Amino acid sequence: MSTNRQLINGIDVDALKQFAGSVADDPSNGMTQFQVTTDWLKGTQSSSSIKQLKLGEQTLERDFQILIDEPAELLGENLAANPQEYLMAALNACMVVGYVAAASLENVQLEQLRIQTEGTLDLRGFLGLDESIKPGYEELQYKVTVAGNGTPEQWQRIHENVTRTSPNRWNVANAIRLNSELIIEE
Repeated sequence: MSTNRQLINGIDVDALKQFAGSVADDPSNGMTQFQVTTDWLKGTQSSSSIKQLKLGEQTLERDFQILIDEPAELLGENLAANPQEYLMAALNACMVVGYVAAASLENVQLEQLRIQTEGTLDLRGFLGLDESIKPGYEELQYKVTVAGNGTPEQWQRIHENVTRTSPNRWNVANAIRLNSELIIEE
């Protein structure tokens, strides 16, 4: 390995290209399995734990806890962000990774990158008060603000790349199959 690595936006561009090449050569290197376990604590509070992820044949140990709560007005204690805020944060953070990687591959040095997402929920759907109201969003709006040494054409390519390839953007924008299993413990 070369000791003169090209870092752009904190990304080792050579390592990124090498990883992409290994996935292109053997798609199993890119198979990634995530797992999050969420336990109810009390009231509207829950805690999600992340212990590992699988990347290709590797198992990577992780040790993260995410506290979730609701504001007092929604019967919580306002100790943490709520599930909707985490959903938007996960969407934004995934796209941020995409913008940073794509900008780095374009040799664009970022000075600013901000994504602001918002959406409106009608809680009559969640509360089951009106069957005609969806319990989720009709739409989400997000604004991406960037600054750096890229040309307008580079920024457009970067934006289109992220729109096309961000996993969480795709997951939110497209229906995905959810398979559930109920286990009743006695």
